[in-house]
Amino acid sequence: MSVQTIRNVFSVETGYRLSDDQIVNHFPNHYELTRKDLMVKNIKRYRKELEKEGSPLAEKDENGKYIYLDFVPVTFMLPADYNLFVEEFRKNPSSTWIMKPCGKAQGKGIFLINKLSQIKKWSRDSKTSSFVSQSSKEAYVISLYINNPLLIGGKKFDLRLYVLVSTYRPLRCYMYKLGFCRFCTVKYTPSTSELDNMFVHLTNVAIQKHGDDYNHIHGGKWTVSNLRLYLESTRGKEVTNKLFDEIHWIIVQSLKAVAPVMNNDKHCFECYGYDIIIDDKLKPWLIEVNASPSLTSSTANDRILKYNLINDTLNIAVPNGEIPDCKWNKSPPKEVLGNYEVLYDEEMAQSDGTDRDLRGRPGQPTGVKGSRARDSGKPVLTTWK
Repeated sequence: MSVQTIRNVFSVETGYRLSDDQIVNHFPNHYELTRKDLMVKNIKRYRKELEKEGSPLAEKDENGKYIYLDFVPVTFMLPADYNLFVEEFRKNPSSTWIMKPCGKAQGKGIFLINKLSQIKKWSRDSKTSSFVSQSSKEAYVISLYINNPLLIGGKKFDLRLYVLVSTYRPLRCYMYKLGFCRFCTVKYTPSTSELDNMFVHLTNVAIQKHGDDYNHIHGGKWTVSNLRLYLESTRGKEVTNKLFDEIHWIIVQSLKAVAPVMNNDKHCFECYGYDIIIDDKLKPWLIEVNASPSLTSSTANDRILKYNLINDTLNIAVPNGEIPDCKWNKSPPKEVLGNYEVLYDEEMAQSDGTDRDLRGRPGQPTGVKGSRARDSGKPVLTTWK
């Protein structure tokens, strides 16, 4: 079902009630995670809550930055946070920022700026720097641009990873092993003269496929396993394992951030498309989460991958192809997982105690577990909990 259909199904006006043998592929308010502005808002709230609780996860460094929870670029909502953004911009006037409309996908409406004058068209007048009313102007997010991305062959890329959530309370999620990298067709340059060249900066296939250098055979894509092999050979296995552990950990934390506000309807499951960028220090950044990741194929390999993704997703949502039953405990047997692996199971984590962190399962993420703290001689943290 499309997100619009889901909205209608769960609308109070329609008065529709799903029966026990009906399940749907979106949670009613999935937008708490998949709208760019709400995702950032929920992650910020989650950080503050952990800080209030005195959680070691909310620890900050001497500059006031989160040590473990700094995984989304500095972001503001426009028009609401315009004055806060200006204050931040003036701290580092040479920085580049990326503007995105909150409710659009496939790279639509995105542009880069490095001068305040470039967004004055949103402003009513430059003296007060106040924006026109929200109702008359589309809401945007503006984020600090990651201008030092990891490059391969001189080109920028991002990761598209598929994550299936079967329930939010308790949280149970699965990582699909066959994610891929999406490459730009033009070599990356941080030069301000190329800020308008989206073939340099945006990895979306919807944009890159219109480039002169787009390759229709491989579609500018690499499998995650190829990326892993490349990083192991150029950076080492230990560093590569740490990077992927951090990526998995970021995903779990983002889901934990929205779990309290998500309408955990028993009829729902959802497969999200996570977009992650890795910088040249091998730090992963969460860019956005897609509620309806593209299932159309641009290459032969793409077609096989997405066919298997749909098949494996349905096998977990409806094991053995039986008639759906929304009352079942949503714990499918291992043999039906296909290319999915358990990323996090809150019930298992709680019943096994805080020391158990899925360690010892080959290929399973173990969390960051305070790897940065370990370097400075601080106690190791079990950050999965």
